[in-house]
Amino acid sequence: MPKTGKNDHARKNELPSTLQRSEQKAQDTFAKTYDSAMESYDGDSSRAARTAFASLKHSYEKVGDHWEPKEERGPSDTHAEGSVDSSAPTAGGVDANASKGHLYHRAQQLGIKGRSKMSKEELVQALQKANDAATRKARES
Repeated sequence: MPKTGKNDHARKNELPSTLQRSEQKAQDTFAKTYDSAMESYDGDSSRAARTAFASLKHSYEKVGDHWEPKEERGPSDTHAEGSVDSSAPTAGGVDANASKGHLYHRAQQLGIKGRSKMSKEELVQALQKANDAATRKARES
C-alpha cells in the first residue's frame, strides 16, 4: 500500500483502483492517512485501509468508478457518524447524508433508471449498485 515518500508513479500503482482514477488530492488524502494509520496500528493493513477510507469519505464520495469532492465535508453515512465499532451499515462511498436532490443528480449522471420514483434510501442503494458495477467494469478493462 501507499508510502508518501515513494515517487508518485509507484505510489499511485499501490492505491485501490478507484483512487487511481481519482484526482491527486483524493489520492494524497488516502495515502497520508493510510501511512499514518499503519504506524499507529502496528502494521495492521486492514485497519489502516478502513481508517484511510473513512478519512477519504469525509471529503469525497464515490461516483461510478472513482471519487469526487463532496459539496460539504462530513460523515457520509450513519456508519461514519458512529464509533469504530459501529454496527450501522456503510453506504460504500455514497454520500447518504447528502440531500435527495443531490443523490438524484448523481443517479442521473450514472443513468440509473426509475430514479424519479425512488426514495432517498432507494437512491443510495441504487447508487451503491451502480458504483460497484462501474468499478467492476473499469477493473476488467
